[in-house]
Amino acid sequence: MSSQTTIIPHNQQPLVTRTYPEQSELDTSIKNAAEAQKAWSKVPLKERIAIGRKFMEEFRAMSEEIPLELTMQMGRPVSQGAGEIRGFLERAAYMLDIAESSLADVSLADTDKPGFRRYIKRVPLGVVLVIAPWNFPYLVSINSVLPAIIAGNAVIFKPSPQTPLTAERFALALTRAGVSKDIIQVIHMSPSLTSFTISHSSVSFVSFTGSVVGGRSVEEAAVKAKGFKGVALELGGKDPAYVRPDAELDYTVAELVDGAMFNSGQSCCAIERIYVHESIFDSFVEKYAATVKGYKLGDPTSPETNLGPVVSVASAERIRKQVADAVKAGAKPLIPEDLFPIAKAGTAFVAPQVLVNVDHSMDVMTEETFGPVVGIQKVASDAEALKLMNDSPYGLTASIWTNAVANSESQEAFLKFADELETGTVFLNRCDYLDPALAWTGVKDSGRGISLSKFGYDQLTRAKSVHMKIKTN
Repeated sequence: MSSQTTIIPHNQQPLVTRTYPEQSELDTSIKNAAEAQKAWSKVPLKERIAIGRKFMEEFRAMSEEIPLELTMQMGRPVSQGAGEIRGFLERAAYMLDIAESSLADVSLADTDKPGFRRYIKRVPLGVVLVIAPWNFPYLVSINSVLPAIIAGNAVIFKPSPQTPLTAERFALALTRAGVSKDIIQVIHMSPSLTSFTISHSSVSFVSFTGSVVGGRSVEEAAVKAKGFKGVALELGGKDPAYVRPDAELDYTVAELVDGAMFNSGQSCCAIERIYVHESIFDSFVEKYAATVKGYKLGDPTSPETNLGPVVSVASAERIRKQVADAVKAGAKPLIPEDLFPIAKAGTAFVAPQVLVNVDHSMDVMTEETFGPVVGIQKVASDAEALKLMNDSPYGLTASIWTNAVANSESQEAFLKFADELETGTVFLNRCDYLDPALAWTGVKDSGRGISLSKFGYDQLTRAKSVHMKIKTN
């Protein structure tokens, strides 16, 4: 039997090992999910929502154990683990709050002719495969797993090999709340078993979050399957920010440093490139570099650490190469490496870096870094900034930083950006944040499909029209 072992990022020691099922066992698990889903879909929605509320209580009861466990799996400083728990519960609460209205029948009574009744139901898809990432394993999983189950689906939950314990805790809280073990199944899988599951005739929909390369593999497996299978892909990002001349510098610098460095930059919506108007460029860069120099890179289990390792030695080497290639091409690094002596070759520790003298001939400004590195480029106008922000194969989020006074020229300028940016979300004076009331979606190579908001339920159900011609006496 094949297995996977999770390696602790900061000390490269093994943490846990999980065994893969045989294909025949996996086939049985999927068929059990499909059978259980038929009964689960008949449970009244109000009861499913009540179970969802109980799930939140069960998860909250585990919350003190989670931060350190999460740190050991993926390396984020333990001091920052509580934030993911808060976000997880916030998203869960919102999706439960809107479930009844989002899944309610759509009545057409106002336009029905005498003797007719028409309405549209939202019905579950069946078995949903959720393939989750390691970087925000709880926050990303809640976007799909809970809404899928509340909508009446069964879920096969494949976590990243780096964070297997997160999915197991998620499922434990659900089963303790009253969800059948066949409705929520955590199954650790090899790539070949994952492809088998995607193409399985009893799997109706696949929700994948990860790399562009991984997304293409999921899409290819779905296309090869018999029939037509729905696929949602949340993929990479190279998210830009533009700082206009009237931005409040101290606030903007602090937010954009956090947006680039939090979780060691390992977020699909992290700030990876910044465009700054030439009139404030020097002041912005000076403040930005000074803030980054104050970070404490080290053992993520220490409460004093605010920047941990990246997820693996291989990832660290790739990030260091991207920085080295940019410097070789003319970029100027502003953060001395000797400030962070722990960041050595052969480890997963990567020193934070700020690069200037950058342009779009460099991968650091065009290809996803997924590390604590940001390039800052000078621009002369809004038009130049817009052109550069859109000059990307990705389109997840973008942010504009400017005076936010209502009905001002600055607000009008922002609204023009909001219309013309090729991206799923546009922020004004904030970044790297998911509001559960807003649709989370991307364009171009950042993927397709929607999670969160009322539209997230649309993705996990299908419309069924009911057309009645009624005899009248």
